[in-house]
Amino acid sequence: MGKLQIDILGTSFAVQAPEDDTYLKKLFSYYSEIINTIQRTSKIKDNLEISIMAGITLVDELYKEKQRNASYSKALNNSNDAEADRLTAEMIQKIDKALADAD
Repeated sequence: MGKLQIDILGTSFAVQAPEDDTYLKKLFSYYSEIINTIQRTSKIKDNLEISIMAGITLVDELYKEKQRNASYSKALNNSNDAEADRLTAEMIQKIDKALADAD
């Protein structure tokens, strides 16, 4: 069980999670990067609005990644189906040939 002290945007609190400390620190570091980018590149000054924009940014990344994974999965399944069809046709041809040679 990991523990992490969070100090960001004028707020401080501790969290506990099933993941280890190192993983939690990586997550927090990534979130902090997003917060810092929003602060540098936008005119938003309100901490709540900054944190909401960071959340929307993360949800956008997650959604796009899920769509990309679904596309890869679909392409892989289609590829596997095509290969299975090819192998099945090849086996049928070999069986037909073996049966014809047996006659």
